[in-house]
Amino acid sequence: MTSGTHEQGRPPLVAVIGTGTMGAAMARRLLGAHMDVHVWARHAASTTALVDLGAASFERAPDAVRDVDVVITMLPTPVATADVMVHAKTLEAMKPGSIWVQMATLGVEATEELATETRNRRPDVAFIDAPVSGSREPAESGQLLILASGTPAASLEPVFAALGRETLWLGPAGAGSAMKLILNTWLAFQTEGAAEAAALAQDLGVPSAALFDALRDNPLASKYALAKLARMIDEDYHPDFALEWALKDLDLAVGSAGSGVAPIAGAIAERWRTLVNDGSSELDVSAARRGLGAQE
Repeated sequence: MTSGTHEQGRPPLVAVIGTGTMGAAMARRLLGAHMDVHVWARHAASTTALVDLGAASFERAPDAVRDVDVVITMLPTPVATADVMVHAKTLEAMKPGSIWVQMATLGVEATEELATETRNRRPDVAFIDAPVSGSREPAESGQLLILASGTPAASLEPVFAALGRETLWLGPAGAGSAMKLILNTWLAFQTEGAAEAAALAQDLGVPSAALFDALRDNPLASKYALAKLARMIDEDYHPDFALEWALKDLDLAVGSAGSGVAPIAGAIAERWRTLVNDGSSELDVSAARRGLGAQE
């Protein structure tokens, strides 16, 4: 395990690049752990609440990372990440010995390309691939599962301890992203299963209370699926994990899989694409209930 560059006895200085739903939740968690946090976002207004909590906001991403120990990126796409970190010279601005932790879901190929860019442009900066399993609430409570790959470093330990309940080190950079695609495909199956079960129950005249009684303490139903089912029945689609981003992850998984490997994932993606195109893009993934029969 490498040591990193921050002084022993003080928490690492962290920059969070991208303060959407997940990035902002992570930044709040790090601030709550008494770390100094720099933030930058393409939409500066999203950093205002974080500044009120003690974060330092910057107009330019390179300025946000210049003197920090750990840079976390939570940008929505591979193109956005490359634009900010490579083309805008943010990677170039990082100090020697610092660590870039890429925590968004970008897919295996894009992640490996970013790791290669880092080795070629900044061999003195470590690249860690560390997407997470969990949405806004687990991020705010420090209960994420961190799917890390790359070379572990001591300076990451307090950061990951603040953000996650557990860190799995899975191998070379890219292995974490592969696991994330698998887990998010599993998530999609559970979400779609809850949506279709809710629709079928309504169509067959089964009351919601009876459905929950049958599923409670039943090994067929995970806590996640039951929570999404409850939100579907209440038509509560406030976003913890937006449908458009869940669709993006499914597309990454299907695109990475060989022919015939994930046919059901592809079918779910096509149905969700219709929902996204029909105005459900910014709603929670529980909005997968829409379009399945008539809702009460």
